[in-house]
Amino acid sequence: MKSLRNHLLKFVLPAVVLLMAITANAQDARLHFEKLNGLEDRARDVVEVNIDGKLLDLAKRVMMKTNDQDARKVGQAISGLKGIYVRVFNFENENEYNIKDVEDIRLQLQSPGWEKLANVRSKKNNQKIDVFTMFSGDVMSGLAVVVSESKSVALINIIGPIDIDLLAEMSGKLNIPKIEIEKDNAIQAKPKN
Repeated sequence: MKSLRNHLLKFVLPAVVLLMAITANAQDARLHFEKLNGLEDRARDVVEVNIDGKLLDLAKRVMMKTNDQDARKVGQAISGLKGIYVRVFNFENENEYNIKDVEDIRLQLQSPGWEKLANVRSKKNNQKIDVFTMFSGDVMSGLAVVVSESKSVALINIIGPIDIDLLAEMSGKLNIPKIEIEKDNAIQAKPKN
């Protein structure tokens, strides 16, 4: 009996702790937009998109079963996604929202695991754009984009593995913006004779 308990403590307990750590890391990519709920009352226009669970599974299945090769590739690129969350608030007048609400979202992105990919600051319209990524090993497991201007706020949070190479290949197709990536100089087109 004591031997069984020792084995459980040696193997099961570390496995449970490891599983909890992995689960916690996967959940860290989800941003908490709840603090922005008060903006809905003041905003002229509000967009809220929550695609996860069965709806996301349905979209992935439909894209994989279509005859369109491009749609299939997009389906393949998003096959591991767990959720896509978007919030957009447009205001009638400048500074109708409390910038602290948006800074609370940016503060979430300072937590371990998130890495700042890019930021843009412009005095025109008091624009701030931040792009953050989260990696699990070599795989991107989360993406967050925060855009704030004097009359609008937009947030995008994508959770799950994202195949960037495949999305880059699909750029310019199916309304995916064109992504310009430099090609290796070693691969050059053969001259025409």
